[in-house]
Amino acid sequence: MKTLLLLLFSLCICSSAFAQNTNEKKVALTEKALFDKIAQLDRAMFEAYNSKNLELLKTYFTTDLEWYQDNGGLMGYEKVFTNFQEIFNKDYDLKRNLVEGSLEVHPIQDFGAIEIGKHQFKHMENGQLEVGTFKFLMIWKNENGTWKISRVVSYDH
Repeated sequence: MKTLLLLLFSLCICSSAFAQNTNEKKVALTEKALFDKIAQLDRAMFEAYNSKNLELLKTYFTTDLEWYQDNGGLMGYEKVFTNFQEIFNKDYDLKRNLVEGSLEVHPIQDFGAIEIGKHQFKHMENGQLEVGTFKFLMIWKNENGTWKISRVVSYDH
């Protein structure tokens, strides 16, 4: 009798573990899809940045944008894009690359997603390659399938 109870108890535990594992896989697939979506948006947005396409770049941000920068303070939408235009007007090409393996994406229930990562900005200055590696956090807002960045934290400059 004890053996039978032990066997039934073991089966219940195994069944529970397999059921839990199945649920975890569903969550992982959902998070994978979200990761892929945000990674694709990140690539597209920075293609606009790297090609100095200010009008296309603007389409990736909400107009109530708040941008927090450790060495620049809080900026709104207009100031951010004035700064981008000044960068685009410089003689050199400033290019952004995502640091491989640094991207993290986390869901925000009923809102969107958090994107965290490291990126490098590179340009030639006085015949030398200048490279800066910085950290960022972006809040992506999903409104009826349209994803836009509403908040940015840029730090470790």
